[in-house]
Amino acid sequence: MITLDDLSKEQLKELVHVYARNFLAIDGVWFQSIEQKYGMAEAMYHDCEAWKRYSVSEARRLKKFLHLDEHPGLEGLRQAFEFRFSAFVNPAIEYELRADELIFRVVDCQVQSTRKRKGMPLHPCLQIGQIEYPYFARTIDDRIECEVISCHPQITDPSCACIWRFFIRPEK
Repeated sequence: MITLDDLSKEQLKELVHVYARNFLAIDGVWFQSIEQKYGMAEAMYHDCEAWKRYSVSEARRLKKFLHLDEHPGLEGLRQAFEFRFSAFVNPAIEYELRADELIFRVVDCQVQSTRKRKGMPLHPCLQIGQIEYPYFARTIDDRIECEVISCHPQITDPSCACIWRFFIRPEK
């Protein structure tokens, strides 16, 4: 019998990717189950509620795993983003860290690619993103704010799936 201790570093890295794809699969399966039976609005309601909780939980665990300070700033957020499950699923994510902002770009989104391949309408992910990203970012550092630049159905940059801007809230 093989155990985790028997796996090589490369096998462990591959296993992380398998787990990330499995997580994305169960997320999509339960969403589509509700969508098919009750419609998109009901599925979106439950998806929003799930992401409120999950985003905070994932951020707390990653913050602890990465030994981030209470206020790790935009660099800490960038680091945490690189360890999110979605970073291991989406084939192309780009980060642009400037002095006062972090631009997060999903060039190719696995969720949208899968829905296209299945002949399904695109997921209206803006509503979820407006929960997922701010909740995640504020859990990493409660000073961080988030705003959308481009996300379906409000695409302003068709060269990618979505773009989000993160910045430290100015002190009053």
